[in-house]
Parts: sequence; structure tokens; C-alpha cells
Amino acid sequence: MSAGQNKNAKLEEAGGEWELQPFGQILKEPVRNGIYKPKEFHGRGVKIVNMGELFAYPRLHSVPMKRVFLSDSEKKRFMLSTGDLLFARRSLVAEGAGKCSIVLELDEPATYESSIIRARPDNNKIESLFLYYFFNSVFGLHCLDTIRRQVAVAGITGNDLARLEIPIPPLEEQRAIAHILGTLDDKIELNRRTNETLEAMAQALFKFWFVDFGPVRAKMEGRWRRGQSLPGLPAHLFDLFPDQLVDSELGEIPEGWEVKAIGELAEIVGGSTPDTTKNIYWEDGIHFWVTPKDLSNLNAPALLSTKHRITNSGLSQISSGLLPPGTVLLSSRAPIGYLAVTEIFAAINQGFIAMKPKPGISNLFLLLWAHSAHDKIVSRANGSTFLEINKTNFRTIPVEAPPESAMFKFDQLSRSLYEQIVQNLYESHALATIRDTLLPKLISGKLRVKDAEKIIGG
Repeated sequence: MSAGQNKNAKLEEAGGEWELQPFGQILKEPVRNGIYKPKEFHGRGVKIVNMGELFAYPRLHSVPMKRVFLSDSEKKRFMLSTGDLLFARRSLVAEGAGKCSIVLELDEPATYESSIIRARPDNNKIESLFLYYFFNSVFGLHCLDTIRRQVAVAGITGNDLARLEIPIPPLEEQRAIAHILGTLDDKIELNRRTNETLEAMAQALFKFWFVDFGPVRAKMEGRWRRGQSLPGLPAHLFDLFPDQLVDSELGEIPEGWEVKAIGELAEIVGGSTPDTTKNIYWEDGIHFWVTPKDLSNLNAPALLSTKHRITNSGLSQISSGLLPPGTVLLSSRAPIGYLAVTEIFAAINQGFIAMKPKPGISNLFLLLWAHSAHDKIVSRANGSTFLEINKTNFRTIPVEAPPESAMFKFDQLSRSLYEQIVQNLYESHALATIRDTLLPKLISGKLRVKDAEKIIGG
């Protein structure tokens, strides 16, 4: 079968009775490449969507971005509107070329860089969100495959994109499909934002108690009376903290606290990679095996799964073996600082330092300490090609260690936040599974909207 025949076969699968139209004919205006501006124009002006935002936020909303100065003429040609589709024009990774995102909301004017193609759908003909889901379905990805070119980097052109034939269901059905899939993604996005808030609350609590020594200073400065609460500390917990600071090798710390090496609070271990050329270590693997890339894709500090698994034979090649749930993982190189608590039994590769908390030590204390001590950890790293911190240098990093009573109460308060984060992650995983199951069936017309609504209880 030729490439053209294969393309048509795929499109017939995508809603056999739906009309095919060139993508360019359902747009308000021709597709347009983004703007290039010399560096002297950067740092001020309007927000600009770069490739980082396109890949990090497929459904782009109001997020922090860099800025670029545009003239009035450029603003007329290169600004973004809600509903615009953005395509990666080129990518070092082949499958990245053609990556499609949609502009859902903007809190202020924004433009887009030259490596991105903007397509502005005509809302009288097509639902933008339906197109977004089409281009992220197996059928849309196949269409993009047919126009992807490989030279030094993979890329697509606006002209080729405009000529792609797209199956167009009736507008009412487009909107219904977009609503079903969008509702699932909206809940996933809400969980992500909620988790950001919960994580920030836990970090603020840690900082108040263990970095700023806020309760101690409140007592010292007369800002607290017995029975009175402060933000971050209920009144009944004030007795956990002394009323003065004393000198230590790390500067002032609360009276009665100790300076300990992190190696006294946790067992520090590393991992390795079984020989990737030996199938006996990998084929039909049953044990989770973690690489830093697994953590780079997380949007909350809890690890529920991994891309790779290893066999019992593969596990035998890793001296640290299976690490129990509750282990804190810290990427130790390229880059240093990805963090997560394992919710699973897992083995790790050589790109980690793992902290297995000792009795009486909260793993959430270790997690949040590693977050707050990032600069201190990096300062212990070395290496000519890339910075790496080894287990020996890591074990000796000093920590202001509170009494077990304060550690216990902190764990109680932060644990509820962390457990809600994990619950949200599991829910989002389930929602994403439903979405990914419905997406090709709805786009192909093999599943009708009313049947999909029954599946999701809508």
C-alpha cells in the first residue's frame, strides 16, 4: 500500500461518513509561522509562547512566560487568541514536529515564537477543541506523520499542514465530542492545580517550622501567648518549640535541636542499570525501575509508576534491590534535584540518591528538606561533563534536626496534604485512561456521543 493509500485508509477509519476537507479551508486566515526577534527585544513587552510552553501545556492557559517587545504592526499579525491551535514547526525529536496545543485562556496579550505555526479555526465551521483532540488522536498523528520532513531536524511546513484533509463531523457533534473529552481534561487540570497548592502549603509549613524557626522567634519576640495560634501552627503545638535559639555550626538553631548529617536521618543508597543488551534482564519485566526521566515528567512529588520494568534477573544486578514505598528519590545528576516519594516498590538506576528514612524520621521531612536544601546539595557536587553529587558527599550534609516530637507532629500535618496529592494523582491517571480510550473511538465515529456519556456517567 502506498503512503497516499495508507493515509486515505486511516482517514476512512476516522469517521467514514464524515466529509473530508483541507485543513486550510476551515481556518479564518492562513496559517502563520511565529515571530523571531533579536535578543535586545526580549525581557519586556508581551508574553511569548516558546517551545517549552507548547510541550509543557498542551491545553495552554495563563502560565508564566518570557516576554518580547512587538511593534504595533507585529501585534496585528502575531498575537494569539483563545481557540488558536499551535503546532511545533520543528523538533530535535522526530515525533515532536507537529505537536499540537490549543490556547484555552490568556490572562494578557501573548505572541508565539518562530518555531511554532499558528492555525486559527473558523468557529462557524469547526470547533477548535475538536481539532485539538483530532490532532492528538492516532488518526491526527498519522496525518502529521505524512507531512513530517527530516533534514537536520524534523519539521513540518505551514503549507503542508494547510493541505491536510481532515474528517469533519457536523458542528453539533464536534462540540459534543470536545465537551466530553474536555470535561475529563478539565478535571485532570483542576487536580494538577490543586496539587500545586497542596505542595506549596507543605513547603511553606516546612519553611516556617524548620528553616525560619518561626514558632521559636514568635516566642522570643513576644508575638505569642499561650492558647494563641499563628498561621502554620495551632496553639496546642507551641509547646513543641523552645523559646530561644542557640549557636551551632550552622548558625542559630532552636535550643535542644541537634545538627546531624543527613546520613544519620536516612539510609543513603544508589542504583544501577542492568546490561541493556541482555533480554533476560528486561523482557517481560515485573519490577518497576526508575530513571530520572520518570521524575522529570511528574507534576507532583509522588511516583506511581515507571516507563521501564526489569526481571528478577535484572533486579539481581542492582545492589540496593527493591526500595520500599515511602523512599525519597533525588536525581543526582543531569540535573540534580528531581524529587519524589515512591508509592511503589521500585529499583533505581545510577542517576539517583535514595533516602530510606530511619526509625522516627518522616519521609516528608526528608523530601521537603531536600527541596529547601537544593543549593546546598548542588554545592557538594562535582564533575567535568555534568555536575553530580555522590553518596559520600551527600551523606555528610548537615541538617538542623528537630526532636522526634516535632518531627512526628509535622508528619501528621503534612501527611494529610500529601495523601490528598496522591489521591488526586490516582484519580487523574484513571481519568486520563478513560480519555485515551474514548479519544480514538469518538474521533473515528465508532463510538457515539450518547454512548460515551453513559461510560463517563455524564
